[in-house]
Amino acid sequence: MACISIAATVNNSSSSFSSVICVVPIPTQLQTTKLKFIVRSSTTNNPDKQLQPQIKRIKDNNKEKEKEDKERKEEVNRKIASKKAVSVILRREATKAIIENKRGPTNSKKLLPRTVLEALHERVTALRWESALKVFELLQEQLWYRPNPGVYIKLIVMLGKCKQPEKAYVLFQSMIEEGCIVNHESYTALVSAYSRSGFFDKAFSILDKMKSIPGCEPDVFTYTILLKSCLQVFAFDRVQALLSDMADQGIKPNTVTYNTLIDAYGRAGRYREMESTLMEMLRERERECEPDVWTMNATLRAFGISGQIETMESCYEKFQSAGIRPDIKTFNILLDSYGKSGSYEKMSSVMEYMQKYYFSWTIVTYNVVIDAFGRAGDLKQMEYLFRLMRSEKIKPNCITLSSLVRAYGRVGWTEKIGSVLRVIENSDVTLDTAFFNCLLDAYGRMGCLAEMKEALEMMTRRGCKPDKITYSTMIKAYASNGIPSRAKELEDIVNKSGSKWIRK
Repeated sequence: MACISIAATVNNSSSSFSSVICVVPIPTQLQTTKLKFIVRSSTTNNPDKQLQPQIKRIKDNNKEKEKEDKERKEEVNRKIASKKAVSVILRREATKAIIENKRGPTNSKKLLPRTVLEALHERVTALRWESALKVFELLQEQLWYRPNPGVYIKLIVMLGKCKQPEKAYVLFQSMIEEGCIVNHESYTALVSAYSRSGFFDKAFSILDKMKSIPGCEPDVFTYTILLKSCLQVFAFDRVQALLSDMADQGIKPNTVTYNTLIDAYGRAGRYREMESTLMEMLRERERECEPDVWTMNATLRAFGISGQIETMESCYEKFQSAGIRPDIKTFNILLDSYGKSGSYEKMSSVMEYMQKYYFSWTIVTYNVVIDAFGRAGDLKQMEYLFRLMRSEKIKPNCITLSSLVRAYGRVGWTEKIGSVLRVIENSDVTLDTAFFNCLLDAYGRMGCLAEMKEALEMMTRRGCKPDKITYSTMIKAYASNGIPSRAKELEDIVNKSGSKWIRK
């Protein structure tokens, strides 16, 4: 048993008192607890000032020990949690290995639900339909599997986006066989799958079938999806039929429907239909069919790409006065419109506004501005923006690279085009036919016919198929560089393939 001797002397301005010595035994079990010291004096009950430092040291020691005990327990808990985390990670990795190889060990029917569902979600989001269907088959084999209509609908929508309508129909039938409740959402997903692939007769047949099934009647979303698919292929006669059918069914268009129509009419240059649709939308504001930023962007894009800058600016002011705030897409549309019309001062004003109100640039913003400076011949500023884009970890895409190649081709800068190709070699950028057409055109302008031939070979290696613009570009290049025989050969190839030759 430990003891502490405490000597206290109490002095007073008027008198002096003898000290009192207390010996306080401290039991072992109380050594970690707070101790109370009582100093008795014949004239006062207050503790002596000399005791306070000792008391403070003891309290601090006790707090330190409590802190150490707490940290020790937390460390033990962390180790336990760490072991559990490692175990979960190892099980997930094993599950992923089985998913990748499809057929695994005998316990492949006892995989972690979360890992399988995450793997399915990743593949659906990335539109990797073949891999997604394999993971779904593995999901169906699990002991814990229960049919879920939501999973089926997501898969059917994915297959529609990947233009696999027949496989979507097989899944739809499987959904029914497994006892899932089929409602209008399921049928709408199937309609979407067929209409996205251009099978409009089948899509309209399913639409008619929905009308006769209780609980599966088409709604405004069903019609909007069909309208969008028809508008993408400029099937305006079917669009009018759908709008009439909606009216007969008593289904009113919503904001998304109107935005889809306005955007499609604008892109097709059908400005009269676009304006009448916008006016009809404004008349329907009483039933909460309000124009939004998508409406504004579609309208501005339509007038901007046609060069009607004043009309675009007027619409922008009217939308703002109606309380619709612009977003980054709005500014990208304004920048693109001003850049292509050569209104560089207005373009600069938009960029200053974006900087003032902290609008972060996206890859679309960089592409628009890089292309604008390239068109203006300001290659120094164009290259600066390209470096800035890469420094901000924004990966250039084929549109960015096409703008660079086009600009260098106009000034005959072969070495710079080579530097763009080196960027491509050191990256995983996905190229398309449009990029190679720009590359062929640039080399053709400069008379670099050997490089143009190499570019065509690179195009083939990258899996991009030449189109009529590809051949037209090469024919023009050979003809302008005094090789009419080669131009004639290519023209014969185009004619034999049944493609229409278009001279630039």
